Amino acid sequence: MTLLPVPDLIAPMQRAQIVADLRALVPGEGVVDDARSMRVFESDGLTAYAQMPLVVVLPETVDQVSAVLAYCHRNGVKVVPRGSGTSLSGGALPLGDAVLLVMSRFNRILEVDHANRVVVAQPGVTNLGITQAVQDQGFYYAPDPSSQIACSIGGNVAENSGGVHCLKYGLTANNVLGVELVLIDGTVLRLGGKHLEAGGLDLLGVVTGSEGLLGVVTEVTVRILRKPATARAVMWGFPTSESAGDCVARIIGAGIIPGGMEIMDRPAIHAAEAFVQVGYPLDVEALLIVELDGPEVEVNELLDRCRAIAGHAGAVSERVSTSEAERMAIWAGRKAAFPAVGRISPDYYCMDGTIPRKALSRVLSGIRDLSDKHGLRVANVFHAGDGNLHPLILYDANQPGQLDAAEAFGADILRLCVAVGGVLTGEHGVGIEKRDLMPEMFEKVDLDQQVRLKCAFDEEHLLNPGKVYPQLCRCAELGRMHVHHGQLPFAHLPRF
Repeated sequence: MTLLPVPDLIAPMQRAQIVADLRALVPGEGVVDDARSMRVFESDGLTAYAQMPLVVVLPETVDQVSAVLAYCHRNGVKVVPRGSGTSLSGGALPLGDAVLLVMSRFNRILEVDHANRVVVAQPGVTNLGITQAVQDQGFYYAPDPSSQIACSIGGNVAENSGGVHCLKYGLTANNVLGVELVLIDGTVLRLGGKHLEAGGLDLLGVVTGSEGLLGVVTEVTVRILRKPATARAVMWGFPTSESAGDCVARIIGAGIIPGGMEIMDRPAIHAAEAFVQVGYPLDVEALLIVELDGPEVEVNELLDRCRAIAGHAGAVSERVSTSEAERMAIWAGRKAAFPAVGRISPDYYCMDGTIPRKALSRVLSGIRDLSDKHGLRVANVFHAGDGNLHPLILYDANQPGQLDAAEAFGADILRLCVAVGGVLTGEHGVGIEKRDLMPEMFEKVDLDQQVRLKCAFDEEHLLNPGKVYPQLCRCAELGRMHVHHGQLPFAHLPRF
């Protein structure tokens, strides 16, 4: 691994002045500017890319966030917001000429309101931390990405994260009621609140999933739910991934909406079982995990219907949880699938695309063909109920050309997703990973319209520049539908 020095995009004297000015705004240990200490921030979850930031700022108050952004706006300094750094699309990757604004010190739950079934939290609180704060009263927060033990709620808002239970209970967008947002000029804006719907423009919907391009979230109000009276998990083994996908389509087609539906193929099954040892069947090609929740009588009825459907779809094995501990054990392997795969390959590239459920069989077959084409193995783990795929492409970065092959393989998977009527991302976001694939899904007029929205919040493109959009635009000229195309900051970004 080669550590990149802070590039000379900003002159040393100018950088020294910026650092000094920021220290006056965020005193104490809130500004980090030496290369050794900044190294921990050089990458996010997409570790194939690394870049040292100009300087790291860790504010503790909303006033400090506002002051830093206002300063950067006045002086034309770029800003990259960062939460826990678990983004898998390069969404929190630093820029060499940008302040990295790290929100990890915003880590307190401000209010738990059981009566209104909401929690008000700072953006650095972990996803799982919200559930842990309310579970003693029988509540929980529904979106549960696999990284929930580490990922922050602010990052979840930025990427519109999902999880294994998003089929029934929705993504982050369906569970966030309000945010406090600081704009690039330092303006503090509140959108939504404890109420279910806000009047006027749906700015909350615009901000959720905006990947740090529109503002910096400093507070989040989320909906919490009562824990279901009964929850049971069942896993069926299938002789092919296609038959498991067909079972998913049949269950949904029957009008049944489980709490979660997940498919793992043979490589993922074996890796997960070796890692957590919870009794996954090793003689099947695909494993379908379904969770049913609600009143006990309803769960039992739906379980019987699903068992019949699975039998007709060709299931060759079955295991139904008989206790809460067993239910959690069934899910443990799926939740640990990503680190488990890390034990069978030196490196892996985690993809994220979404397809119509009816296309599951076609896409799984297509991924196998692409595996042969690119000469790399792949383990498939995905949210089957809503068609959100997470193929894990296995490679060795120490072998020349394998990282390039993995990236080409991943791009082909995403093109396939779009070709069957799907989209480039389900929950990981676009970031830099899928930025140059945006034209596969959107026409130029569509991208221009999206950039107009960005310009309404950030006319100078100071917030998280180089992410999401594959073109550089002059906001003043977009009204004439003119786009200035040019070299983007990450076009030749060194990798390790």
